[in-house]
Amino acid sequence: MALYKLLTLLSIIAMTSAGMIVHESRTFVPAGFVSEGLAPANDMLTLRVALTSNNIAGLEEKLMSLSTPGSPEFRQWLSMEEVKSFVQPSSETVSAFSSFASANGLEPTVISPNGDWVSITLPVSQANQLFATQFEVFTHPDMSDTITRTLSVSLPSELVGHVDVIHPTTQFTGPNTRLAPTSFISLDRPVVDPSCNSSLPSGVVTPTCLQELYGIPATPAAENASSLLVTAYEDEFAQTADLSGPDDAGIEANLDVQYTTANFGSSMAIKICNGYMALGTRGISVVFASGDGGVRGGHDDTSVCDDNTFIPVFPAACPFVTAVGSTQGFGPEKAINFTGGGFSNFFPAPSYQTAAVASFLKTIPSDFAGTFNQSGRAYPDASVQGFSPSLQGWNFEIVSDGEVGLVGGTSASSPTFASIIALINDQLIAAGKPVLGFLNPFIYSTASTAFTDITIGHNSGFVCPASSVAFDAAVGWDALTGFGTPIFSELLAAAMA
Repeated sequence: MALYKLLTLLSIIAMTSAGMIVHESRTFVPAGFVSEGLAPANDMLTLRVALTSNNIAGLEEKLMSLSTPGSPEFRQWLSMEEVKSFVQPSSETVSAFSSFASANGLEPTVISPNGDWVSITLPVSQANQLFATQFEVFTHPDMSDTITRTLSVSLPSELVGHVDVIHPTTQFTGPNTRLAPTSFISLDRPVVDPSCNSSLPSGVVTPTCLQELYGIPATPAAENASSLLVTAYEDEFAQTADLSGPDDAGIEANLDVQYTTANFGSSMAIKICNGYMALGTRGISVVFASGDGGVRGGHDDTSVCDDNTFIPVFPAACPFVTAVGSTQGFGPEKAINFTGGGFSNFFPAPSYQTAAVASFLKTIPSDFAGTFNQSGRAYPDASVQGFSPSLQGWNFEIVSDGEVGLVGGTSASSPTFASIIALINDQLIAAGKPVLGFLNPFIYSTASTAFTDITIGHNSGFVCPASSVAFDAAVGWDALTGFGTPIFSELLAAAMA
């Protein structure tokens, strides 16, 4: 999850060869990747091109109006066609790219409903020529397949302002094996007390435990109109065969949805983040794990423990998603030492969190200057259980391939929080009210007191000692647990108000 430590990426306007302008470049190859030489000229590449949307600024303004309590448009979510009017490329952009494709014998295929993503297939030799680059073949010791990438990609001048991203070019996505869903501790379930309290020796978090801890009602959802979608990245999928039925509340669905590190460039991250913004205007709450790398972004190498440059992760640092960290223990809950948290290096701080974050910044020691970007989007926004010192770390009960086992980390916390939001949406729908949608302006205002404040913890990282420089939990919002863990009844009351 070391997006910024491993990536120094520039989006610059710089002239290269005649008529070509550098669109995106990186100064070095991310750690672990090794170039095996130039890609064969006749190899075929399929590139996905993101065309510039016609009114992203207007979409952001609309989202803030729709999701901010007190706004005249509060929760009047948009239709697909209304969103499309903001996101689709302009006729000028479509014409510019169509002319470029036609002149070079390319046959683009539109691959998104809004027409802002197209796919082209071409040989490496032509891609090198059209984008003034040299594609190479890279290997990684933890990846079975090679990848074809480049360190710089340029655009012809006629496409500047019309193309946001060409993918995959400078984007390197590495493996994330430590939290693989199949790596969990088998559990003899009959010996586990489903309750959770401070005297429970096992510390196992079951659905019943979560209901007790956060006041989640045990009754079935009142409506069927609300849904919870588990997205799949890097060939990791939810196991639908393990999903429990309404009469089998003792078995929980597979919660260990893999958190995938995203070693993207700024243009790719911004394009993806804008996609989450569009989902928000539709009334969809997008929830991500804050990651399991503390302030250093997931390094498992102790050599980084003395490096005082904090590394934010994506997509948790996107201002249009709700990032969820992890806590441990029951009386009281504490922040886990590896719960991800920090400040983005290129997403600016959104207005909805200015006041809350300003209070936290006052608690930061003066010698932290230069370790992180104080003006960036701060995360996480909230937290949920995900760890137990007494169980080798993993204490979250799931079912995988029919076997009961334990997992842990923010990849367990995030879907739990999303489930709580889905239950609240059920109550809203039953009451004839619109769903929560984009959560953050609501969380940072009327719902800010609907959480148990977590004031103990230090997120130095998974392998780094507690003495390593990191953030400390504090009263109010902090960069370990956000506003803390949810109190269902109070969150529901705030949503109903």
